[in-house]
Amino acid sequence: MARMVPGSRPRVHRCARSICRRAECLGSNLVENRIRPAAVTARGWGWRHAGRQRFAVSEVNLVLEPGERVLLLGPSGSGKSTLLRGLAGVLGGADEGDTVGELLVDGRPTRESRGRSALVLQDPDSQIVMGRVGDEVAFGCENLGVPRDGIWRRVGRALSDVGLRVPMEHPTHSLSGGHKQRLALATALAMQPGLLLLDEPTANLDPAGVVEVRDAVGRACDRTGTTLVVVEHRVAVWQHLVTRVVALDRRGRVIADGDVKTILTEQAGDLAAAGVWVPGLGADEAPPCPARDVPARDVPAAAPALEASGLAIGFPRHPPLHRALNFVIPTARTTVITGPNGLGKSTLALTLGGLLAPVAGRVNLSAALRAGLPGEPHRWRSRDLLTRIGTVFQEPEHQFVASTVQREVETSLRALRLSPPVIEKRVSALLERLRLDHLAAANPYTLSGGEQRRLTVASVLVAKPRVMILDEPTFGQDRHAWCELVGMLRELVAEGITLISVSHDDAYVELLGEVRLELTASGLAGISDATGLPSLAGSPSAAKASGVVGLPSLAGSPGATEASGVS
Repeated sequence: MARMVPGSRPRVHRCARSICRRAECLGSNLVENRIRPAAVTARGWGWRHAGRQRFAVSEVNLVLEPGERVLLLGPSGSGKSTLLRGLAGVLGGADEGDTVGELLVDGRPTRESRGRSALVLQDPDSQIVMGRVGDEVAFGCENLGVPRDGIWRRVGRALSDVGLRVPMEHPTHSLSGGHKQRLALATALAMQPGLLLLDEPTANLDPAGVVEVRDAVGRACDRTGTTLVVVEHRVAVWQHLVTRVVALDRRGRVIADGDVKTILTEQAGDLAAAGVWVPGLGADEAPPCPARDVPARDVPAAAPALEASGLAIGFPRHPPLHRALNFVIPTARTTVITGPNGLGKSTLALTLGGLLAPVAGRVNLSAALRAGLPGEPHRWRSRDLLTRIGTVFQEPEHQFVASTVQREVETSLRALRLSPPVIEKRVSALLERLRLDHLAAANPYTLSGGEQRRLTVASVLVAKPRVMILDEPTFGQDRHAWCELVGMLRELVAEGITLISVSHDDAYVELLGEVRLELTASGLAGISDATGLPSLAGSPSAAKASGVVGLPSLAGSPGATEASGVS
């Protein structure tokens, strides 16, 4: 892809050329209309994915006035993302599902009003089409027929607003997950849409990034008056920016609709019972959380499972992200890697998991974990990794290999050549435990973000690896699913599994951060270790002793943002 420079015409992905031609024909009309806030009307609207018996969203009746700011709440799988895609007009045709009722933007069917809305998806990778940051942000403006002289002013302002401080020519593929979220939001803001649709736009961001992105959205809404609909489990982050709350139940029906204060106070109990993280709800008012029922453990000295020795991490043909990392991961303990976006936490996780070769140094494994295999994990076959080290990627869709939920979870067991009765028993138990059993026949790509996350955890856990590596495991989870997942992980650690997580979720870190590795731009800033660990290679460990963390209150919303008082 050729580099785009200011003053030049952006090159357009070939899949969008027909859209561009249409936009050029209608350019002046689109430019005029985009700054007018959109009105939304839903009359008995619903959508059912192809092959499903139950509607993802049903009987939705809503009227959103131009300029309203709406927070869309509901448990995982309640159809929030489906409703956003419907508003954006991108749900697909009759071969992809069935629709009932009407869903209108400015009185027209949403498929005929695509130039009026901009959608930021849960998985930013799924909407990045250009090779360089500047080209990506300019892409939407080009397709809307924005005069070329104005494109680069918009690009620069949008990137500045979201805090993505990289060169215009920076490759999009080398951005971290959090930076890709900022890029997707910048692309949407640059389009200056009449209807801005955000699907968990801060899910993978560090605490500072959450505030920066939330404030960028607020400034854009103040400047343009655009109508906003945002889906987010972190209610407290958005409650003072929005003017209205709409909540869906597990069957995709509206159960609450009104101004923020009224809904979050008068209907707090009902929302919490439905799985919504309600800020300020006392522990005695919230449903019980199984994660709190797993008792805190005394942590005796433990043998190391893995050790990073002089480790340098990065990707081929790129400078290393970090050099000379030295630390130990203890056996049957839970370690959490923290730090700001873009510093290589996911890269470190992939390297420890044997999915990315070290640039230099070594990842040493205990004899028990190697179980007779020689060498480092990146040299092993995938089948050898299945029962030793299982990794859950940051983006669930990058991990899917099967056409149904059932077969996705069965994949690793088939590779291990286990018998059908064993496969059936393990898979059924896990799907039920993670509340995915009713979706066994569904296509993984049609699940909600929270359901996809639980599916990837199940697909790794089913092989019973000795070490599990989870990258942002609580992304997209409602309160019920969060508590069940975290409680299950704590039980697994108590049973002897070694757990390594990457997370920005403060409540998760408090419950599962027996050992904490803080990654900064200059390397490891600190290691809090509940165990005095020897070194596998004989070199001194960087760890220092500390106390085992206690248990936080889980009545309110998870994440560092609320713990630090973001409002």
